Amino acid sequence: MKAAMHELRLLFSEEEIAKRVAELGRQITEDYKEEPIYVCCILKGAFMFTADLIRHIDCPVRVDFIRLASYGSSTSTSGEVKITKDVELPFKDCHVLIVEDIVDTGFTLEFLVNRLKLHEPKSVKICALMDKRARREVEVPVDYIGFSFDDGFVVGYGVDYAEYYRDLPGIYIVENP
Repeated sequence: MKAAMHELRLLFSEEEIAKRVAELGRQITEDYKEEPIYVCCILKGAFMFTADLIRHIDCPVRVDFIRLASYGSSTSTSGEVKITKDVELPFKDCHVLIVEDIVDTGFTLEFLVNRLKLHEPKSVKICALMDKRARREVEVPVDYIGFSFDDGFVVGYGVDYAEYYRDLPGIYIVENP
């Protein structure tokens, strides 16, 4: 592993992640059968997860990206969600699968689900790599969960801390962020 600026403790290994992503892809394929899916990747944290996940989904898939900001360089959310890059593909009457890196307070996903529903999709489901329930403030229905854990600030596999650590193949807890 590259030299880190913080002390990191492995939470989920590269192998555990690969196995779970493949399982999620099979589950999503089973649920949608052969129906087309519009995958909405939340940037930047979910880009690696989305790329790996769609390779395991055996349905017609269109991918688009949205970038939402609520953290900045802090380790806690501001509570206010802003769109800094919006989706571009039309998805009225489509099955939408939101792909998120981590569900924390729930504010970001609640905001996004409500916003996407204005476009009248056929359905909206959420697939999250990680579910951190300890800080949940808003309940959002997460349909597919990769891993659950109690608490801690995580990095790796696309997830960052002040734009660092996205390149790590595993997921790590940052000790004393």
